[in-house]
Amino acid sequence: MIQLTFASLQVINLEASKDFYTKKLGFEIDNSNPQACVFKYNEGQASFAIRTPLEPIEGKELGIGVALWFAVNENVDELKEKFITNGVTTAGPIIETPFGRAFHVKDIDGYKLTFLQAG
Repeated sequence: MIQLTFASLQVINLEASKDFYTKKLGFEIDNSNPQACVFKYNEGQASFAIRTPLEPIEGKELGIGVALWFAVNENVDELKEKFITNGVTTAGPIIETPFGRAFHVKDIDGYKLTFLQAG
């Protein structure tokens, strides 16, 4: 069996991205260093990080074709409103998916993040 255990996004400005993920989206940092920031996760689940570029990304459009999905225990209507209040740009309305209700936001580098309320 193949299982995704770790995802990492290359970001333009690590400190600005850390602020976005922690202050605007509410992620908690597990550990960080000058090159990366790993967010807390439950044992047995995939972990997620942001990091400085592994290769030059100047002039490249980040986030195209990438969508990360996060299952949440919260009501997505309330979570979306909380994000909007925090100044987060949402991308479209709440949608019904085969997996449950969801909505999308874009981070400061253009990565699409989906928050899913499992049904």
